[in-house]
Amino acid sequence: MEYTFLLRYRLPEGPGDVDEIVERLGESGCTDALVGIGVPGRVALEFTREGDSAGDALLSAIRDVRPALPGARFVEAEPDLVGLTDAARLLGVSRQNLHKLMTRHPGTFPPPIHEGSTAIWHLSDLLEWLESHQSYEVPTAMRQLAATAKQINLTRRIQDLEPGISKEVRDLIA
Repeated sequence: MEYTFLLRYRLPEGPGDVDEIVERLGESGCTDALVGIGVPGRVALEFTREGDSAGDALLSAIRDVRPALPGARFVEAEPDLVGLTDAARLLGVSRQNLHKLMTRHPGTFPPPIHEGSTAIWHLSDLLEWLESHQSYEVPTAMRQLAATAKQINLTRRIQDLEPGISKEVRDLIA
């Protein structure tokens, strides 16, 4: 199956030479990636990659990027974190439709991972809810990508935890 996803990295020093970065990525097997360097010191790679699963496609891309960008820090995989507008665009529905579902089903609609002026959800949580509670037909590739990107991003965030505090927090919020 074919999967389209984005990987974001922070480069070790400055933006670097774009042509050199593209050449190294190609040599490393990332010929299926579009390279974007808009913010100095950052690179976004949009892959369209074949794989037996979304996990295979995402992990093979991350493996291929590693030798091409030595010292780069993995930031995130997409699609994962979304607002209602992003989720609606991905699903081909209106933002108002998703907002209406959220307000009509407050007991079952997935809670956002951040509430504020803009609420943010894991896309996989929204997709799962839409399939199970609203009978939406979500494309298999999108469902798999969102779930895998969420797991990769959460695993990456675990590296930032302080062991003593994380255990206490787990005990308090469990």
